Amino acid sequence: MSGNVLFICEHGSAKSVIAAAHYERLARERGIDAHAAGRGTDTDAEFPQHVLAGLRSDGLEPVDDAPVALSEKDVAPGTNIIAFCSPGMLPEGATPSEVWDDVPPVSEGYDRARDEIVRRVERLLRKSEE
Repeated sequence: MSGNVLFICEHGSAKSVIAAAHYERLARERGIDAHAAGRGTDTDAEFPQHVLAGLRSDGLEPVDDAPVALSEKDVAPGTNIIAFCSPGMLPEGATPSEVWDDVPPVSEGYDRARDEIVRRVERLLRKSEE
């Protein structure tokens, strides 16, 4: 499995962004050359302030400057896709290796959602090291 990951959520402005930022942080801490991106299927125009505030309190910034819509080039063969939404929301050819659609909504508490995302990202990184 590649060390690079594409996280996809509906709006591309919360779960996928948090996951990508923490994935890059944790990979860097482990000395792994890995990159992550967050994308949305129905993208918001900007990041919610509570997401930016939460990331900044974690010492992080979003990987991108604004939410990015999922495109065909994002789902090239071999892309490791993690979906925070139903696979039915993804375009043809975008087959997730894992579906994390049970992660709590960030709007109901950044810390709770972040903690669950980080737990899963750590597991994902352990798998990539095997």
